[in-house]
Amino acid sequence: MSPFPRLRARSRVLPATFAAVLLASALAGCSSSAAPPDTRIPVVASTNVYGDIAMAIGGSAVRVDSIIADPSQDPHSYEADARVQLALSRATLVIENGGGYDDFVDTLLRGAANTQATVLNAADISGYDQHPAGGDFNEHLWYDFPTVAKVAARISAELTRIDPSRASSFATRLAAFDAKLATLRAAEAAVAATARGTGVAITEPVPLYMLEAMGLVDRTPEGFSAAIEQGTDVSPALLRQTLALFSGHRVALLAYNAQTSSVETDAVTRAAKAAGIPVIAVYETVPAGVDYLGWMTRMVDQIAKAVQ
Repeated sequence: MSPFPRLRARSRVLPATFAAVLLASALAGCSSSAAPPDTRIPVVASTNVYGDIAMAIGGSAVRVDSIIADPSQDPHSYEADARVQLALSRATLVIENGGGYDDFVDTLLRGAANTQATVLNAADISGYDQHPAGGDFNEHLWYDFPTVAKVAARISAELTRIDPSRASSFATRLAAFDAKLATLRAAEAAVAATARGTGVAITEPVPLYMLEAMGLVDRTPEGFSAAIEQGTDVSPALLRQTLALFSGHRVALLAYNAQTSSVETDAVTRAAKAAGIPVIAVYETVPAGVDYLGWMTRMVDQIAKAVQ
């Protein structure tokens, strides 16, 4: 028999007042151990390209939500969910590509009734004419390192305005980012010095800024890449002209958008491979397992190897 029978009997049921005291004490303990409020600057980016750049500049001082990070999502037909609306309603800084690429951001921001957020538009920051008389504006600005440098500088300036106490950190991180961009631009220039004028082919104008910075010439028949990008039909004659680039070895590489596919893009990809011409996949979002700068370094290296 237990030496404490009466004590065990009492422990089976607690008086209501005593139970209430214990519950209050437990709740007080929970509240005292609750996580401190999140003081990071809330940033929303239209894609993980700009989200990654914001993280590179802001570091632990920012909380970044990238609306589009999945390669299967199309910015031109994106529809938001409640999570995105909530993030935009709370954002202090919003970063978009602009140029007609991600107009949904402005629409969603108006719907979120957030009139206080600062909006950085890469197309506006670039300084490019967005309505050129001689053709369409190429909105794929993350392949244009001068524009990326301008966007990064604006991100740093805005974060400093929002949180001046971390100005030194933002400046240091911007300098490190700029140094790596400078290395990439030097690599582009090195390719241009030896391969300027070399012909290349594309399925869409996604990588054109980079290809042009390397001195490479897009020999894709006029209208082919535009039709692919717009999702319209490619005429049989236009397709034959494009396929002849590979059978005639008139180009050194094919850069194709790996996030879109059609009968025509599959045909040109097969033709390039059959002719032994390097096929390089390009993307509109940062691939998994790499950051923006690592991704761009890989792209420059692949193109340099193909044309030199």
